[in-house]
Amino acid sequence: MALLERVSTLVRANLNDLIDKAEHPEKMIKQVILDMQNQLLQVKTQVAIAIADQHLLEKKQKENEDKVAEWMRKAELAVDKKHDDLARASLQRVESYRDLSEGFARQVTDQKAQVENLKTALRQLEQKLAEAEAKSDLLIAQHRRARAVGKASDAKMAMGDGSKAAAFDRMKRKVAHAEATSQAKSEIASDNMEERLAALEKEDRIERLLAELKTKRGA
Repeated sequence: MALLERVSTLVRANLNDLIDKAEHPEKMIKQVILDMQNQLLQVKTQVAIAIADQHLLEKKQKENEDKVAEWMRKAELAVDKKHDDLARASLQRVESYRDLSEGFARQVTDQKAQVENLKTALRQLEQKLAEAEAKSDLLIAQHRRARAVGKASDAKMAMGDGSKAAAFDRMKRKVAHAEATSQAKSEIASDNMEERLAALEKEDRIERLLAELKTKRGA
């Protein structure tokens, strides 16, 4: 039965392996659980149908057994009444219903086996579904943690890249040079201003000295 084959595939599935191989583990495990739930519903339906069929076959078997008994009584009555032709006809009916009863008995046996197979598959799938639901959060958390660790490792490796480190050092040197240049220009500007002020003061002193000298000389 295709249904039992699908159930068997789901039951044998190793959730850890499926997650490891999946491109999107979270979506995958949710899909597996959904598939199990759908199959579980189908198996429950098939179990109910199989049990109903078993009861119907058992009813048919019982009906034919009753017919065997009924026609056997008629054959006995015909014998008692010395009607051999009726007795033979009744016994033919007995054999016919007996064959039908035995056929239904074999079908009942086969149907019982089928019901047990379905019940076993149902129990196994219920157990697997419970396991998947219980482990899903844990497995997803493990996958997320592993993915985060991988990203952290990638970032660390990127930081350790020699070319990027060298570029960073060059940038630091460039910034430091710009700061030094700016400071030097500021200092140069400050020096120029002080020199100009000193020149003005010197010129002013000379003019005062000249005036004093002229006054002394009466000029």
